[in-house]
Amino acid sequence: MDIQVGDTIQTKKPHPCGANTFAVLRVGMDFRIRCTGCGREIMLPRARIEKNIRAVRRPGQA
Repeated sequence: MDIQVGDTIQTKKPHPCGANTFAVLRVGMDFRIRCTGCGREIMLPRARIEKNIRAVRRPGQA
């Protein structure tokens, strides 16, 4: 998967706050993402993120 810093990802399962979109802050073996609902930052392994992604939105894309 081609995910870059600045993208927004939509996940299959929502965060406990209810939001299911996250901003990508760091990519590599681990991803650092920020919940767009509550602002909490989470660091997860690449395999777990790629398994749970439903959609990727690039900046400036409708």
